[in-house]
Amino acid sequence: MYEINEMPAQVDPELLELLAQCRTESIGHHRHWGLVHGSIAATTPGVRVVGTAVTVACPGHDSGMIPYLIEMLRPGDVICIDRLGDNHNACWGGGTTLAAKLKGAVAVVIDGPSTGSSKFDEFELPGWIKGYSPITCHPYGNGGGINIPVSIGGAVVLPGYAVLADESGVLVLPPDDVRYLAEMAIGRQNAYPASHERMRAGEVEPAKRLGIRQKIADGAAAERAARDAKG
Repeated sequence: MYEINEMPAQVDPELLELLAQCRTESIGHHRHWGLVHGSIAATTPGVRVVGTAVTVACPGHDSGMIPYLIEMLRPGDVICIDRLGDNHNACWGGGTTLAAKLKGAVAVVIDGPSTGSSKFDEFELPGWIKGYSPITCHPYGNGGGINIPVSIGGAVVLPGYAVLADESGVLVLPPDDVRYLAEMAIGRQNAYPASHERMRAGEVEPAKRLGIRQKIADGAAAERAARDAKG
């Protein structure tokens, strides 16, 4: 069975520019969904990309939908590949990396492995993958989906979502949520230098600073009292 949908509208460049100023964990302080599991990790440390999610689901040993999607790519797209639970077969390699780069993709995120010869650095297309495998898929073209809702590392990804990926991981967001979350994250990041200077000056009381010292102390005291009462 095949399901192939049109390419989604691309995320407003102004929103992507704002999102590019954020680290994934700065948004992860406030939001606990849309964050891809950490087993899907960056192939290139220190890289940060933003773009528009385009999705593909390909089952097991069949990678046929991936070259089909590559022909549809536009500059600024992030390829998000749902392997439908398969962690055995590599659906991606050096040829697909180069083809996707030449079509304008800015990154690929795979809920599964790629080959060790995927040449992410050489061809300057960053990847976020679940390790490597020497066992490759084949382009049978027996079925799959393009630009459908997919699951990547436990996160739901819809075509047209904004993607932020860095060395900490991958975040996907509906475009309407980008501005307020990015502004919140940038504010948090801008506060870090002053916080670090206070610590260097001797204010090394993280529990107090976070406002949890009294809560924990009161909770521990209540536990002790309960145990003593049962004693």
